Amino acid sequence: MSDIELAKFERVRNEAEVFYKTIGKVRCPYFKEEISFNAKGIEHIKFHGPRHARSHRDQYIRFRLISLAPRILQESHTLQGVSRRNNLERIKTNSRWETAMRSVTYYEFVAVINDYRVRVIVKEVEGGLGKYFWSIIPFWKMDKITGRRILNSGKPEID
Repeated sequence: MSDIELAKFERVRNEAEVFYKTIGKVRCPYFKEEISFNAKGIEHIKFHGPRHARSHRDQYIRFRLISLAPRILQESHTLQGVSRRNNLERIKTNSRWETAMRSVTYYEFVAVINDYRVRVIVKEVEGGLGKYFWSIIPFWKMDKITGRRILNSGKPEID
């Protein structure tokens, strides 16, 4: 990454992180409850998983779109998809962090705002503290092998 591109990435990342910290919670009419914007969401935008950072390009696209996420959730009355699976989740038990198998539900909202078609993912972990923002995904990822647009990998835990 050139110095100019790196400077642009750093600026967009810093602006997105400052904005993200101001959100807190938004009320979603579909769930009729509040959706938290906690540290797990911003961490997921930066990392695929523990110690596996996303590429700067992938992070840059998501940071550029992050300002749309609260608006999409506040205005969404229709759910576009639900995915349930069992995942290993980090949970705090008896004042320590451990990994345990939990049932996880991902809710998908799709919207077109300002000529951007994006998916917002809300995550709910069984026995957790409620629903929270998990990810914002451009609806048009490019397949690295074929060069064609793809909607997603089918794995919301990493998308």
